[in-house]
Amino acid sequence: MKVVAVVSAKGGVGKTTLAANLASVLASKGQRVIALDLDPQNALRLHFGVPLDSIDGLSRATLSGNPWQTAMYDGIDGVTVLPYGALLEEDRRRFEAHLDMHPQWLAQSLQNLRLDPSDIVIVDTPPGSSTYVRSALTAATFVLNVVLADAASYAAIPQMERLIETYAAPRADFGGVGYVVNQIDQSRQLTKDVLKVLRQMLAGKVFPGVIHLDEGVSEALACDTTTIHYDPLSQAAADFRACGEWLMAALDAIAAQPRNVA
Repeated sequence: MKVVAVVSAKGGVGKTTLAANLASVLASKGQRVIALDLDPQNALRLHFGVPLDSIDGLSRATLSGNPWQTAMYDGIDGVTVLPYGALLEEDRRRFEAHLDMHPQWLAQSLQNLRLDPSDIVIVDTPPGSSTYVRSALTAATFVLNVVLADAASYAAIPQMERLIETYAAPRADFGGVGYVVNQIDQSRQLTKDVLKVLRQMLAGKVFPGVIHLDEGVSEALACDTTTIHYDPLSQAAADFRACGEWLMAALDAIAAQPRNVA
């Protein structure tokens, strides 16, 4: 099982959309992919045709002691979707307290699914530091940090790097971190300048391409689907496919690395 934690230090970077479309791309290559939502906004499901009135999810299953399989959906594009679920405020606080008390909760829960070594879990998280992000980093094989080509994203990178160093890097099975620059508008000179700085700063870790700003991305979400499914010939769809290939290569390289056996 390969666990990809999709994170961002700040909101509004298109992290959930990227997570959904990467799950779609990898599933189209014959991989079994589970799109798992650890964000209380419960928005990842909206890309995969899960009914809007559905309240089931991993949060409710955890609190009730039910297996996660009871909250899984067969989403479009062949992706298995595990939503966060709908919780009342009191239950959400209780769920978050449970995560704080059990740092290995996500890693152990994923083990209970008995997935194959080739299966991929894409974990969407809220922006910034939270118990959800810490849980995801504790279970991650690879971390995908989503940024924009702007000053705010540039300034926030050290914050997420410190979290990764604390919760993911110490594990022997952690494979590393990669960066994706999202929502690029090539008509803006400032964007080009910041992108150049980011590539220099993150040399060797950043996706060689970019995800271009594309109206089809918003249109796809309005239709409860992924861009890959809605407009496969769009620029963004091509970008997502290239990013998926890059991510798959990174995961394969991690799997090929020798592991120390105690």
